[in-house]
Amino acid sequence: MKPEKNSISLSDDEAKWAAVVARDCAADDRFWYAVSTTGVYCRPSCPARRAKREHVRFYDSREQAELAGFRPCRRCRPEQPKLAQRYARMVTQACRLIETAQGTPNLAVLAQAAGVSRYHFHRLFKTIAGVTPKAYASAYRENRMREILAQSNSVTDAIYDAGFNSSGRFYATYGPMLGMPPADFRCGGVSALIRFAVGECSLGAILVAATALGVCAIFLGDDADRLVRDLQDRFPQAELKGGESDFEQIVARAVGLVEHPALGLDLPLDIQGTVFQHRVWQALRQIPSGRTVSYAEIAERIGMPKSARAIAGACAANPIAVAIPCHRVVRSDGALSGYRWGVERKRILLGREEEL
Repeated sequence: MKPEKNSISLSDDEAKWAAVVARDCAADDRFWYAVSTTGVYCRPSCPARRAKREHVRFYDSREQAELAGFRPCRRCRPEQPKLAQRYARMVTQACRLIETAQGTPNLAVLAQAAGVSRYHFHRLFKTIAGVTPKAYASAYRENRMREILAQSNSVTDAIYDAGFNSSGRFYATYGPMLGMPPADFRCGGVSALIRFAVGECSLGAILVAATALGVCAIFLGDDADRLVRDLQDRFPQAELKGGESDFEQIVARAVGLVEHPALGLDLPLDIQGTVFQHRVWQALRQIPSGRTVSYAEIAERIGMPKSARAIAGACAANPIAVAIPCHRVVRSDGALSGYRWGVERKRILLGREEEL
């Protein structure tokens, strides 16, 4: 297990100097160093040319360094939050701007609000959020549309309330977005067709369901009837159709995925969830077979380092077992933690991946 940042010992000046020589990011915000010949103070990770040891002094806080007469370095900006934190804050503010704007702000408007170039903003947003600004805006409107349709008295009102500038633009895209006509979706999926079948695998019962767009559910459990009830609860107004012989082939492929999870599932998925859940599930699909990551690591990857608890919630809400591999997420200490389909199934899946 990797040591925590705070486990690094910086009990004396020589240890601190070693951190400066290594430009150790883990030491940032634990102490600051100042250079008497330049009159500036820096973070340990500062990329500026390293000063001689005899010219360096160490301080436990920025305030101490400034009281001693030193000014902030212009390279590492020690008086400001760390660069990664500033970028994460910038992207968060851009997300709020997208969510509260009338219509969808274009890239130039978002970059100007962030105070950076369009190219730089686009690259940072995609790195931190995992999607482009346009994709985030589209996903947010889609999720908003789902929420509003369920409550609105009118499809037209819901279209404009969700941020679409015209009904024509919405109807050009609603099929891929909802998987059914909006009026049907507003009524809880009434008349939407979901095909499903239940089978057996080495982990017990397995239920696979799909819309016209792709697989929307893979459930695992001990009771086949309970899995069917869970599907009915998830799509209360949809038309569920089971027992089709040709659909059994899809179930067989899902069973093959359970028996050999490293092979993956070469079927399209119809993933329905919130914007946040989509970001988490996309990050899960990028975890290689045979590897595990912690909830905190996933939080870092999506640019939300303090959201480990919410990450766990998104994993628990994942309706597509194994194909969206939430079984590869563990606690920071390596413990398996919970799993929607049972911790023992999680242990078995991970064991199968380790064997390959």
